[in-house]
Amino acid sequence: MRTYQELFHTREFTPLFLASAGQNAAQTVGGLALGILVFERTDSALLSSLAMFGPALAQLLGAVTVLSAADRLPPRAAMTGLALLFGAGTALQAVPGLPLGVLFAVLLGLGLAGSVGGGVRYGLLNEVLAGGGYLLGRSVLNVSVGVLQICGFAAGGALVAALSARGTLLLAAGLHLLAALVARYGLSARPPRGAGRASVAETWRTNARLWSSAPRRYVYLALWVPNGLIVGVESLYVPYAPGDAGLLFAAGALGMLAGDVVAGRFLPAHRRHRPAVPLCVLLAAPYLLFAFRPALPLALALVALATFGYASGLLLQDRLIALTPDGLSGQALGLHSCGMLAMQGIGAAAAGAVAELTSPATGMAATAGASLAATLLLAPGLRGAGAAVGRTGTDGVDG
Repeated sequence: MRTYQELFHTREFTPLFLASAGQNAAQTVGGLALGILVFERTDSALLSSLAMFGPALAQLLGAVTVLSAADRLPPRAAMTGLALLFGAGTALQAVPGLPLGVLFAVLLGLGLAGSVGGGVRYGLLNEVLAGGGYLLGRSVLNVSVGVLQICGFAAGGALVAALSARGTLLLAAGLHLLAALVARYGLSARPPRGAGRASVAETWRTNARLWSSAPRRYVYLALWVPNGLIVGVESLYVPYAPGDAGLLFAAGALGMLAGDVVAGRFLPAHRRHRPAVPLCVLLAAPYLLFAFRPALPLALALVALATFGYASGLLLQDRLIALTPDGLSGQALGLHSCGMLAMQGIGAAAAGAVAELTSPATGMAATAGASLAATLLLAPGLRGAGAAVGRTGTDGVDG
């Protein structure tokens, strides 16, 4: 599968795309509205931040407790049920006078459910686009997420002004319900990918199995560490250039969009494994020049060039799927997502700590240097992982 026309002519891809887009839009505007609502009630920046980004942190707990459900639930039923759960939870958060303890308990529950949802969604994507179409499909979903987040945050502020924070939460709940309808009536019924019952013990056993393969370990580390450290670099855009941070983020979005399109649409299957390490290098190297505080036009060009390297994530995910048995693809991709979120948080904390001790420019360059060093350390193992893919095709590797 090489064209967008072929992609959207695949019967189940369009409803999967629309259901995913609906939930991403709902989470973006709903998260902003909830953050504003909590801040208005508490005047606490910390609690407001936790309200917006707490579910992402809760996914880390899900990764070690409930993630095995991603391959042990029927995909259509799971996507429908999770969208309904998010809709109900979002509507509950809009109830006037809801105690903060209850509100954050709901957030925790939704975060745990979200850890399963990512695995279900991307595992189903791999099934729907069997035969090498995952990379193109994931690139389209990545682009849609970026566009929806940009538009959603912009529209979310206007919606809160027009409807109030609670009204915007109810609108987000409606979007979740719409996504549930699309999933229920647009997707086909499929059996679970894996056998057995989901449990904490099964989650641990499968995570251990996924981690037991040396080629997969290198791919996971390459997906998590270089990327997470560069997100830390990006977290310093505001202190680095308070008046121009928006332009830096826009340049980054443009570079990432270009990388996803090129990797997903134009890179032939037989050439997908070699560019992963060079793209990881590209992701970090341009930021080293920020130590010299380049002028804004050059800084924008460097950011766009660097973020093109995020395409490495698509290529490494494609390699991860090739190294993973089909029955574990949902949990494998879910583990990737949860680990990436964790490393992004660590990267932001590390970059911020360096910037506090030195300067934002030094923090950006030093964190980028750490990302580059991580890539160079992982490169020999990634070459071995590529060889393992060549030997096994898509049957997976264990041991």
